[in-house]
Amino acid sequence: MELEQIAPHLWWWTAPHPDWAPEDLGDGKGWARDVSCYALVEDGTLALFDPLVPADDEERFWRALDRDVEEHGPPAILLTIFWHARSAQQVLDRYDDATVWVHEPSGERFRERVRVTQTFRAGDLLPAKAEAVALHHRQEAAFWIPAHRALVLGDSVLGYEGRAALCPESWLGEDESVEELDASVRRALERNPQLLLLTHGGPRPASQLQL
Repeated sequence: MELEQIAPHLWWWTAPHPDWAPEDLGDGKGWARDVSCYALVEDGTLALFDPLVPADDEERFWRALDRDVEEHGPPAILLTIFWHARSAQQVLDRYDDATVWVHEPSGERFRERVRVTQTFRAGDLLPAKAEAVALHHRQEAAFWIPAHRALVLGDSVLGYEGRAALCPESWLGEDESVEELDASVRRALERNPQLLLLTHGGPRPASQLQL
């Protein structure tokens, strides 16, 4: 596990995804083995975005999170897309009064993977003063963090060396289009973020996004 503080009260860690296979990045346009997760403390609340417990470093991870919970209270787990339920259930089971927040239109798919405690809609103000932003792909939600002018993104935008781009067209559902995906990401960018917090690709300047 690699853990880094990228701004005051904002952290990033990576962990190997247990379901990853080399072909997931075989064409250079997919996702890498190590995925990114974020923690934010704002307004007295601890929020975790798409958390994954690193299987090879669980003890250190839980010790660190236990300290944070002792100081800031039970975490609010904010999930971008149902594929990213990741370790949300483990965190929920560990801490009394922890919560899991998901985009209401995709609630049914989330509930197949984790116990959902709260749903939200686009524009809702969420724990740690994050704002929910609806995207096109698989009813994903992004999270706008105004205190850091940062945008958390799940699968719609992926990071590569020196750049970020929309997810491959092959990832889209039958009723989805690249044009609508592009339009939804552009609407999210109207908030003028300075930082993209990619769950596939890590934090990077928003200027690296190529649309």
